[in-house]
Order: sequence, then structure tokens, then C-alpha cells
Amino acid sequence: MPYDAIIIGAGPAGMMAAIRAAEKNRSILLIERNNTLGKKLLISGKGRCNLTNACDTEDFLGKFSQSRNFLRNSFAKFFNTDLMSFFEDAGVRLKTERGERVFPVSDRSGDILNVLKSKLKNKNIEVLTGVRVREILIKNKKIEGVLTYSGKLFTAPRVAVTTGGLSYPRTGSTGDGYKIILKLGHAVIPAKPALSPILIKESFMKDWKGISLKNVRLTLFAGGKKIDERFGEMLFTHVGLSGPVILDMSAAVYDALKLKATTEISINFKPALDRKKLDARLLREFRTNSGKAIKNIFKNLLPQGIIERFLEYCKIDANKSANQVTAEERKRLIKGLFDLRLTVSGVMPVEDGIVTRGGVDTKEINPKTMESRLVKGLFFAGEVIDIDAKTGGYNMQAAFSTGWVCGDNI
Repeated sequence: MPYDAIIIGAGPAGMMAAIRAAEKNRSILLIERNNTLGKKLLISGKGRCNLTNACDTEDFLGKFSQSRNFLRNSFAKFFNTDLMSFFEDAGVRLKTERGERVFPVSDRSGDILNVLKSKLKNKNIEVLTGVRVREILIKNKKIEGVLTYSGKLFTAPRVAVTTGGLSYPRTGSTGDGYKIILKLGHAVIPAKPALSPILIKESFMKDWKGISLKNVRLTLFAGGKKIDERFGEMLFTHVGLSGPVILDMSAAVYDALKLKATTEISINFKPALDRKKLDARLLREFRTNSGKAIKNIFKNLLPQGIIERFLEYCKIDANKSANQVTAEERKRLIKGLFDLRLTVSGVMPVEDGIVTRGGVDTKEINPKTMESRLVKGLFFAGEVIDIDAKTGGYNMQAAFSTGWVCGDNI
């Protein structure tokens, strides 16, 4: 039985594309290699689903790398307010949190997935799960359909590839789409990690595992040159650093390491203070608690679990009394609070990142329709395209927006 279009991959982009196409009275077949739909969507936002971001268009586009101009048309047609209405009209209450990040009030990503599944069912979209596509068939420069690994042929004059990237392969993002696309002559930008944790050489990092910091400033240095700076939250892990600020910085770290430059991250624990104010505060603490050990005084300055290793880094005896601290030692403490340097050894691989950098070259896709410029009837949407942004709901919105445009034109 021929369909008007076949969509390969039932993530946010694929499901949205199918729903929008069905609204235009297209007969759609949605094929998913997993046995269930939306596996990656369910774990997004730590299971809460950071659906989008409520900032304006220009701020939103500014969170993307070189793909921002490519996405401008998609956002003009279907943007954050449209996406929020899409789910609110279906009965899902939404909330906007710090940083303009939008979540369901329930904090359950399952509520978002249930709306999508319900719309797929109500619009009579045929969904096949547990089916893996081997290739897209073309004859006389026209798309004929798709062939599965089990040898089944499904026919349609249009096919959309919405298979995602390489991040979180356990959710089905194993690069299937790249293999299919390369056979059709499309250029695929090699996949690189984006929004990935960073590995640190210093061994004392493992003692800080699980400790999070808010309102810190991180500066990235490569070959002694400052190349990035960010402010916000971070987390220490057993192998290095993670958290929103680190994830947003990871692409720049990866690029610096590829140049084989010595790469360091500087942590400023007290960015709200200048050197003079911090020195005055230390002096005040030391006078008020002159008989106390330094490690006890620093409870007012740093999380408990950090203090001893921090003082060791500053070459200060943790048991030394405040009234014994010299002016030179106080300078070292200030230096450590403003500029604790950590040596970067690597970035976690693309499979451990939240999103993938790389994918189908945007130059080969019409941004107004999501159709291939090389193969008529071939469409793309979502993370399989070379589009990536910082954390905060931007990548999810890009998947839904490109999916909507794809479905509108397929």
C-alpha cells in the first residue's frame, strides 16, 4: 500500500512531522527502530522535559552555532509560543523556570510524550515500532520508498529522515540516518560531542564528586589565551566537571583540544567580589575567629567537601590557626578563590553528550521546506541535521520546529 510519505524516526521531530503532515490530509507511515516511541524525549531534562525556552527569537537564535540562520525560517513558522500552545491546548499545563526554561507543571516528560502519541492515534497515522530501515530506494531520480533490514518494502514518493544523531545510543540514536543519507550522495558533517561533561587531570577531582556550585564564573584558556567565559551552575563528577555551564562550554573545549593546545578551566568561586573586598572579608573572618583552624573558617566561604583539598591546592595547612596565616598565604587563598586552575584532559565522547554536533550539511537542505537540495522528495528534521545549541530547551524546540516545517511540506 503506497503512502504519501514515510517518516523514519519517532523522536520529537519525527512525531511532529507526522502530526503536521496528517493535518494536511497526507497518509503517513512513521517507522521507529525502538519498540516504543520517544525514548530520548522521556529522559530529556532529567525526565522533566525542558520543552523550549521563552526568550525572544534573536536571543533564541543566538544560542545556536553556525546553524542559526538556517533555523530562522523554521522559527518564523513554528516557534516557542506555538509549541507551548500545542501542548497547553491538549491539556498539559506548563511553567517557566529560571533562565526562561519551559517545563510541564507535572515535571513529567511522559505527559509531553502522551500528547504526541494521542495525536498520532487520533489522526490515524500508521506507526511501526521495532522496525529498522536499511535504505531509501530511488529509481530514475525519484524516491520510491524504503527497505527495512527484514526485507520489507514500503512505498511512498516522499521520505523524511528524522533519526537523530549519536548522543545516547541506548535510546536508538546510533547513526542509522547518517548511513542512509551518505548512500544518497549527501554530505554529513562528522559527529562531535556537544553538551558533554569535561575530563580533568587533577586527581583530587574525585574527592569533590557530587558537589555542585551555583553562581560561579568559569573561564576557558587554551595555550594561555582566554577563549570562553561563562557564569552559572556546575557540578563536580568522579572524572571531572559537568552541569549547565560546563556543558555549554564543552564544544569550545573540544575544539581547543583538537588544536593540541594546553587547555585549562579557571573557577572563580566568588565572582561577585573584587580582590579588595575579598581580602577585607578574609581579614574580618580571621580577626573574628583568630584561634580557629583555617579549615573551620572556610565553611563560610566554600562547601564543606571542597575545603581541605582547596587549602592543599593553595599550599596552606588546613589546621593552621587564623592568627598564624601570613600575608603571602592570604594572597594564595585569594588567588585560589578567584582562579583555581584545572587541566583539561578531554571531553566525554559524543555518545555521552546531550546532543550531537554534526550531521547533514545545512547547505544541502532548503530551510523553507526541509527538503533536500540534491534529492527531490527527501526531507530532514531534528538532530540528524547539523544544528546544535546550548542547554535550556533550545535543541528541543529546534527538533519540533524543523519537524513541523518538514511535515508542512512533505
